[in-house]
Amino acid sequence: IVNCPHFQMCWSRALLTSWALLLVQLMCLEAVPISIDKTKVKEAEKAPEELPASVDTGLHYDRYLREVIDFLEKDQHFREKLHNTDMEDIKQGKLAKELDFVSHHVRTKLDELKRQEVNRLRTLIKAKQDLEGGNDIAVDHQALLKQFEYLNHMNPHTFEVDDLDRLIKSATKDLENYDKERHDEFKRYEMMKEHDRREHLKTLDDDERKKEEEHYEEMRKKHADHPKVNHPGSENQLKEVWEEADGLDPEDFDPKTFFNLHDTNGDGFFDEQELEALFTKELEKIYDPTNEEDDMVEMEEERLRMREHVMNEVDSNKDRLVSLDEFLVATKKKEFLEPDSWETLEQNQAYTDEEMREFEEHLAQQEQDLHLKATDLQKQRDELERQQEQLNAQKIELQQAVEHMERLKSQKVEPPPEVHVEGNAIPEIHEADNQLHFEQAQPQEHHAAPQAPQDTPQEHHEQQNQELPQHGLPQTNQDLPPGHQEAAQGQHNLP
Repeated sequence: IVNCPHFQMCWSRALLTSWALLLVQLMCLEAVPISIDKTKVKEAEKAPEELPASVDTGLHYDRYLREVIDFLEKDQHFREKLHNTDMEDIKQGKLAKELDFVSHHVRTKLDELKRQEVNRLRTLIKAKQDLEGGNDIAVDHQALLKQFEYLNHMNPHTFEVDDLDRLIKSATKDLENYDKERHDEFKRYEMMKEHDRREHLKTLDDDERKKEEEHYEEMRKKHADHPKVNHPGSENQLKEVWEEADGLDPEDFDPKTFFNLHDTNGDGFFDEQELEALFTKELEKIYDPTNEEDDMVEMEEERLRMREHVMNEVDSNKDRLVSLDEFLVATKKKEFLEPDSWETLEQNQAYTDEEMREFEEHLAQQEQDLHLKATDLQKQRDELERQQEQLNAQKIELQQAVEHMERLKSQKVEPPPEVHVEGNAIPEIHEADNQLHFEQAQPQEHHAAPQAPQDTPQEHHEQQNQELPQHGLPQTNQDLPPGHQEAAQGQHNLP
């Protein structure tokens, strides 16, 4: 629509017209004022005051739910059907069919709200995936959106009858389960508190344990010592609010006036939050945030119990709202005029002994599982440390080998070749010995030289004896080993 040329042209004309009117008004400010007959001027109608925003239901789709309801109530036809339809018919989906008769403007806005809600859910899915480290995994949004039953994920663009039917049924079911979940959560809280107390007692010696038990009993008695609590929703309880909160004479108590005073949003109903506000005076008799013995979590559970009790007694059509008619009918019942005494939480333990035993067994199993996981993680850590040590040792050896090769390269010295034979290794031969054997192996070269005189055998032998000390050989017969001296002497005696 925005990109349509006709729409853009109309929008431009509208802007020009508004600017022209604004200029005319500015010019009139400078003109001479003209007397006006005030008797013929109608006063501008006052805009109706906006009702305060409804209280959060606690559902994760609370904003979407309230925005849909607010826009549907702006349609006169739907608003009349909503107020005249029984709650059971609403739950069965009969009201959702009235969506086909809603104005086009409201339907367009509902389409926009649905698209925004689908985009919000997709953003939440993507954020959850990022937190879990699955950035590289393709996301099947259609499959994941299927878990949100309060809207039709197969059609993310338009708000249809099926969407309203899903929203009504999901909200009804979730709100009914919401209180149950709160009760279950409180029960776990109470059992955990008792479990922690028992575990603390195990760490104390006999004298300290006795003192701790005495202190615990003293706090319990102190908490139970409070003024009488009126039955929630009874005449006495409401008259107390009428007198202390409203500052009115209890003898002048009027149920209809009381209802109008405490219908804070003026919609003609007591919702759950407005009912819970009526019990504040009773709760202040039992709980004080400055007292050690008073638990504020228990106070909220007590408030929830009171509200549920009144809803069960007064809300005849089970729409989780108390209308003025339902309230007036309840004030004529015997339970309103002559109620039974109200039993508080300290008189009604939130859990049984069997539930406590199962809870502690579950905690013990969880602790055992965590211990096994911790042991397995420690083993994995030790193995990783061992592998790291091996890698470090290999790194050092490699570094030393590289340094050794670098030193050899800088000295330009090649390592001697290793010669191995079977048996004993061949001893290393020095360069001087090679020269001696070379001279002995080629004596004819000395005779081939023309300038060298020919020596007699005796002279040649004496010449060799003189050269021997230069090669580290024995100089005399005494330097020879035993057994070789006679052989050497025999060589000297040869002719």
